[in-house]
Amino acid sequence: MNHKIHHLSHTDLDGYGCQMVSAHYFNSIAFYNSNYGKEINECFNQILNNIQTSPLQKHVILITDLNLTMDQAKEFESKVSICDKEIMLFVLDHHKTGQECADAFEWYFLDSSRCATKITYDFFSALYGADEKLSKFVDVVNAVDIWLENEPEFELGKVCMGLVSGAKEVNKVMFPEENSHYIFSLLTKAQEYFTCKDAHIALDDAIHNIKKQFFVTTTNNTLSNLVSAYNVILLTKNRERMQIMYKEAKGILTYNIGNVSVIGNDFLTANPDLDFFMDITSKKTISLRSNGKVDVSKIAAQIANGGGHHNASGGLLSNFKDAFIYDTIKSQVMSIIANKG
Repeated sequence: MNHKIHHLSHTDLDGYGCQMVSAHYFNSIAFYNSNYGKEINECFNQILNNIQTSPLQKHVILITDLNLTMDQAKEFESKVSICDKEIMLFVLDHHKTGQECADAFEWYFLDSSRCATKITYDFFSALYGADEKLSKFVDVVNAVDIWLENEPEFELGKVCMGLVSGAKEVNKVMFPEENSHYIFSLLTKAQEYFTCKDAHIALDDAIHNIKKQFFVTTTNNTLSNLVSAYNVILLTKNRERMQIMYKEAKGILTYNIGNVSVIGNDFLTANPDLDFFMDITSKKTISLRSNGKVDVSKIAAQIANGGGHHNASGGLLSNFKDAFIYDTIKSQVMSIIANKG
């Protein structure tokens, strides 16, 4: 296929399973992941923006394991039709609530008897050939996603489902490509245990080390320290894009980073020219860390009715509206700071 593929899928095991399948069959592919609601719209618009700026003329938008509403389906079809690039749009879904869309649009394929990963695999393997190892993975996903408790792969599927839901170490909003790479790596490594005796127990026992193997470079450490070091590298690489100002102080803004004290302090140690580290969460709370240069309790009090200590403070940005694209989040926070600073 001489098209660039843009694959939007759900954020659970089945959603990433679909992308594992498409990654097996295609090289020229970009991955996007979304939950339901307006996040789908934001991701779809991001895909269209990427297509518009691409030098390539032919593109495929593949949506899997996401049930579109009629309004979304109509909107997406309309936007594709007026785009000046050649775009093929199709949906592979297994949710019964998508039946109305499936009846109305020929590009919307629905089959509630299989999980979306199996639909995707059956679709592409029929065109490009089956793969025994990938087929086993698909059966594991299918068993747990449509809850086939009597299937031999069911318990293994439960462990894989927990592996994906617990993979919070790389932030999806700030670092979507790295997040996809991390989850694909975990699922690829997990398949090495599929042939073990009591495979579900063997995999469950190995998960901590599987995660560490992804993050370790030259020296072993605790998972927390390895994750922090990895995130510091990503944040440092993207610090210009993520930099914010409070008056004369320079800082960096993260979103739902987790483990703020460890990552924030490690980042400021690695970037001593920056004055503060700010993380905002989907619950509107902010956490601030400093390396001693500025009193972040004063920043917290000024912009978020908060407070705390000189080097560690927090508060609430009550006017913040959660979003799913980092640049949108940063713009909001900068506007709040400008209005209150």
